[in-house]
Amino acid sequence: MEKQVILNSKHFELTINRLCYQLIEQHNDFSDTVLIGLQPRGVNVLERIKSRLETILGHEVICGKLDITFYRDDFRRRETPIIPSATNIDFVIENKRVVLMDDVLFTGRTIRSGLDALLAYGRPQKVELLSLIDRRFRRDLPIQADYVGKTVDTLVSERVSVEWKEIEGEDKVVLFTPETNG
Repeated sequence: MEKQVILNSKHFELTINRLCYQLIEQHNDFSDTVLIGLQPRGVNVLERIKSRLETILGHEVICGKLDITFYRDDFRRRETPIIPSATNIDFVIENKRVVLMDDVLFTGRTIRSGLDALLAYGRPQKVELLSLIDRRFRRDLPIQADYVGKTVDTLVSERVSVEWKEIEGEDKVVLFTPETNG
């Protein structure tokens, strides 16, 4: 596969900062808002946003991690089973504003699973979606992000990978395209 960097580390950092200021603009001091990252890769977005927000605001922001494994519509269709991650929501979401976070929004199915799983913890006042990358041309469900780091127009055969300094050694977003022999 051919690969193309669509967000380098500098633009990655600028994108995270912009998302943080957009969140602050809408949620002020976060007294009525909680942030929840979808396991596994949305948690990376959550941790980076949380760290930056707390630096900017000077106080802690309430955050949690949500495992959606058993809410996925493809859970039983996979050859290799999905291993559940830990959910960590040790606060009340009832009547709170919730910002769900994930790394890549593609078909919308992961977010639908996240919404189903979230309702097991109560009824939020409002749910918003933050996605670092929005692959907008392949929705299976009518779901859109309220906060988008970067919109990328891709083919179904292409793959987008968000890479993190803590895991892969460098912050970047890479687009993988199948090689053509033409």
